[in-house]
Amino acid sequence: MNVPPKPNSYRTGPDDRGRFGIYGGRFVAETLMPLILDLEKAYAEARQDSAFAKEMTGYLTHYVGRPSPLYFAERLTDHFGGAKIYLKREELNHTGSHKVNNVLGQILLARRMGKKRIIAETGAGQHGVATATLCARFGLECVVYMGAVDVARQAPNVFRMKMLGAEVVPVQSGARTLKDAMNEALRDWVTNVGNTFYCIGTVAGPHPYPGMVRDFQSVIGDETRSQMHEAEGRLPDSLIACVGGGSNAIGLFHPFLDDPTVEIYGVEAAGHGLTKLHAASIAGGRAGVLHGNRTYLLMDDDGQIQEGHSISAGLDYPGIGPEHSWLNDIGRVKYLSATDDEAVAAFQLLSKIEGIIPALESAHALAKVADLAPTKPRDHLMVVNLSGRGDKDVPQVAEILGTKL
Repeated sequence: MNVPPKPNSYRTGPDDRGRFGIYGGRFVAETLMPLILDLEKAYAEARQDSAFAKEMTGYLTHYVGRPSPLYFAERLTDHFGGAKIYLKREELNHTGSHKVNNVLGQILLARRMGKKRIIAETGAGQHGVATATLCARFGLECVVYMGAVDVARQAPNVFRMKMLGAEVVPVQSGARTLKDAMNEALRDWVTNVGNTFYCIGTVAGPHPYPGMVRDFQSVIGDETRSQMHEAEGRLPDSLIACVGGGSNAIGLFHPFLDDPTVEIYGVEAAGHGLTKLHAASIAGGRAGVLHGNRTYLLMDDDGQIQEGHSISAGLDYPGIGPEHSWLNDIGRVKYLSATDDEAVAAFQLLSKIEGIIPALESAHALAKVADLAPTKPRDHLMVVNLSGRGDKDVPQVAEILGTKL
């Protein structure tokens, strides 16, 4: 593929057609176009409204619990013997992951638009729990679509959503995972266009979702900049985050994209290996259209979408956010991959060394720290986004390790 010319800034997208280079856009049913245009208009107005920003900041501080800490992982640093490793502790947010940052923004937007019914899709359940939580807080009806396979392997989060008053709909079509849950949510949205707001959980879908979700998640990188300056007096040297759709990653990356000294790494799920079952859309996919946007997708020779596989329910989506596709092509972000086995090893290592049980999603990023950190000098500052906590994954990991709970 020809490499696109480098822009003056990596932070100006999407363009007025909702595109990052050749990626993104708005490929939706005609029925949804008025809703998409209403959402674009409402978000543009909210971005310029100081009252919206004040309301958002207030809830982030007093309900979500931000800023999340930037924690120096001293024992992990000693273990690898290279870079000085910091963890951005998004797992300490209310609901246990970074997902709540975006959900809060979208729910406040839905209220401004007068929408009373919220629908969402979820894989690992973190986005579903965040959506159910904010709907409970604001008294909104909540329906969460979740693949039946994910319902089984993420039972604790399913129970949490129901406790919060949400209806969880197990999706039985396809591979019964995240892609199929998103299909069903889109069908619901087309059917109930009048009163329903679709709260998408990642930086994918039709414009304006990829840019809007990124903006809500950029609080992660904004805080990291100021916290690292306070701790070390300068910018970090490298950033690492896991990538499924890519919302936690772009939230950390975006405020640093125009800093050329900062190396940036995204980590896809390599599953059983890149030549076998995996969910590495950039490493093993090509450009196509799914769920309203053009991006890298896992496809067969006939252009049919292939199922993604990952031990992590939050990373087995067969696509990636369009901005990540552009950042890969243009060379600003380097995308690596970690296998299921590497992720489980990292899950165990962080638990034992730092007393922090990471989500399996985050463990993919930690797995590549094992490769990168020892190659860096001791004054190299590395930030890993700990996007979620691993409580939800404990039963699954126990089964993998042969332990009966």
